Amino acid sequence: MTDTSSLSQLGRQVEAPQKPEEAVLEKVPNGNQGTNYVVRFTAPEFTSLCPMTGQPDFAHIVIDYIPDAHLVESKSLKLFLHSFRNHGAFHEDCSIYIAKRLVELLEPKWLRIGAYWYPRGGIPIDAFWQTGEAPQGVWLPEQGVATYRGRG
Repeated sequence: MTDTSSLSQLGRQVEAPQKPEEAVLEKVPNGNQGTNYVVRFTAPEFTSLCPMTGQPDFAHIVIDYIPDAHLVESKSLKLFLHSFRNHGAFHEDCSIYIAKRLVELLEPKWLRIGAYWYPRGGIPIDAFWQTGEAPQGVWLPEQGVATYRGRG
């Protein structure tokens, strides 16, 4: 059984953080360390604010990673992603910040993020980043999110 005694949010009522910098990301031991496999998180209703207008921005975010010693605890990830709802930042900044916070926390073997943003000013801005090449022999599914095609 996985030791969760150090977790401060799972199984508890906690306030949603108001800023990404205040969000507490937590990790748990990987019970399958030594096995290369992909973990995927999908946030199809991610929101943040435009730093210039304060208007809401929406994205479909897909995070894939190959864990090493730790897994991200999912409630802490949800609270972290929720903390962007009142955060003003450009699409690229939000996307890369999410990925780098996870890399800092987990030190995964590999991580990628696909952030598929809905149009702002008539132009969708998608951001993609990964830590490098994935290990050989690992099945990496397509992210499954079509780029924005409008109403045509």
